[in-house]
Amino acid sequence: MSSPPPTVESWLSDEQSRSLANDVLDGLTKPFKELSPKHLYDARGSELFELICGLPEYYPTRTELAILRDRATAVVADTAAAELVELGAGAADKARLLLDAMHEAGTLRRYVPLDVSESVVAVAATTLADAYPGLGVHGVVGDFERHLEHVGRRDDAPRLVALLGGTIGNFPPGTRRSILRKIAGLLAPGDHLLLGTDLVKDPRVIEAAYNDSQGVTAAFNRNLLHVLNRELDADFEPEAFDHVAFYDRRHEWIEMRLRAVRPCSVLIAGLDLRVEFAAGEELRTEISAKFTRPRVGADLAAAGLALEQWHTDADGLFALAVAGRASKDGR
Repeated sequence: MSSPPPTVESWLSDEQSRSLANDVLDGLTKPFKELSPKHLYDARGSELFELICGLPEYYPTRTELAILRDRATAVVADTAAAELVELGAGAADKARLLLDAMHEAGTLRRYVPLDVSESVVAVAATTLADAYPGLGVHGVVGDFERHLEHVGRRDDAPRLVALLGGTIGNFPPGTRRSILRKIAGLLAPGDHLLLGTDLVKDPRVIEAAYNDSQGVTAAFNRNLLHVLNRELDADFEPEAFDHVAFYDRRHEWIEMRLRAVRPCSVLIAGLDLRVEFAAGEELRTEISAKFTRPRVGADLAAAGLALEQWHTDADGLFALAVAGRASKDGR
């Protein structure tokens, strides 16, 4: 049985460049400068992140994959999932494990990858449509913070929405609960969310994952300045900024920053904006929150979801949470 041709819809057009411009105008004029980590992932940034995922210090990707290899069959059996919606598709390794389990269970119908990169969505759509006979694939090019309403529903087949890789930790508590509420809007009774979360652990392990010995994460972080130079006609000198990553014990999250090694006056010509950096001044480019089971449960409950399953590795590095819509009594 051959698969129907995959479809891909884009909802970005020039909206993504406007989003970048708005974020830069807002974030670089604050007393404490910051930008959203989503702007790290242009084509080069995505390539660098794929390299990071294979580094010995970077445990999240391989640990999450190991949990999926061990538990995907059980997750699919317990949820009866027939449709996989993958938010932030990236490489297809994790999706394949879930699709394999659905295929083996005889429930597989549809795959919906959503990502801001059109090339990522197109490759995932074509590759996986070819790999699973009869699979319907509908790719969505968009930002899951703004374009979830375009994740359409074909039928009442049980849906599994996957947000993996610890991505939810890139948002501060209020924002991540808002995002979880939006995701909950995709779930009908009987549907489930599969959420990947990095866990609180020895800070030395966490900090090593963001300060690799080969300097790949430093290049990934500085690549944001190349993005600004290219997209907004800025004149950043990336090598004038040091990569900084540290674990904030009070908030229990990692922060990535770029620190000016000397005073810098940067013109962002596309915005007619000049930004001054004092020597030692920092620009925050990412937070990555680390979780405990109670924190995940509380965030899910605030979004109207109930934690049903908790899968982790033997060392307690990473967890996959399965959640469904909470009943009216909150359980």
